Amino acid sequence: MANPRTLDKRRKSVRNIKKITRTMELIATARFKQAMDRASAATAFTQRITQLVKDLTAADLQFEHPLLEKRDTKKKAVLLVLTSNRGLCGGYNGNICRAAFPRLKELQQEYDEVELRISGKKGISIFRIQKKMTPDESYLHFEDKPKYEEVEPIAVDLLDSFQAHEIDRLDVAYMKFVTSARQEPTLETLLPLGALEGASEEDGDAAKGSNYEFIPSAESILEEVVPTSFKVKLFKCFLDAAVCEQIARMIAMKAATENANDLIKYLSREFNRARQSRITNEIMEIIGGVEALASS
Repeated sequence: MANPRTLDKRRKSVRNIKKITRTMELIATARFKQAMDRASAATAFTQRITQLVKDLTAADLQFEHPLLEKRDTKKKAVLLVLTSNRGLCGGYNGNICRAAFPRLKELQQEYDEVELRISGKKGISIFRIQKKMTPDESYLHFEDKPKYEEVEPIAVDLLDSFQAHEIDRLDVAYMKFVTSARQEPTLETLLPLGALEGASEEDGDAAKGSNYEFIPSAESILEEVVPTSFKVKLFKCFLDAAVCEQIARMIAMKAATENANDLIKYLSREFNRARQSRITNEIMEIIGGVEALASS
């Protein structure tokens, strides 16, 4: 039987840990609500500007944009992996990296050079341990509230590299927010903007049948809209990653709190048994001593 004092000290330690996990669960819940509001607002804008570019590119316009052109060259690809700076969020970072590993291998086989960019300390650590790789570029300043002003310089750098034919493809690995109960590790090809080219036949027919008036011109409008659509899509990836991180941390801390409750109950039961056993032994010793005195 374990020492009651040892069991009591362990029970107190578990109670302290429970307070921490419960507090972190509440914090993650509050941050999740804020992040989800921002992501929801960005979703509507992203869908609208994407559909706008689809309509314009499907219309009979004598205009081409370098971001929409298909690349036959296979010189260089970029893989951007979005993970978190902090842990205690279950399998969030591991799931993203496990989804990114096959794509990284595929790009290495298909392209002459692959540049790895990672956002988040945990992703850097996972790639260093499991793949013995260090990123060519890392971003450690993104937390639970990524700002458009922080993402835009990254987007501009990628746009300039793509238009200068320094890179031929950009893939992003991140956790996509579907619903509060469902998040999926996702890999998207953002450059070239194939998603904008893939308009359905209905969208194409609707676009061809629409009458557009361009002021000052279609070229000048698309020159602004197409790069902006890429920036918004990349920003949306960062927002989704932030939302899913808080959901994963909220779930992980809730599970840890429940496990702490179960462990406290178990330790309390063992503590009571050990204390009762010690009391019983002391009573038996007293009775034995009394009987020895009586017999003498």
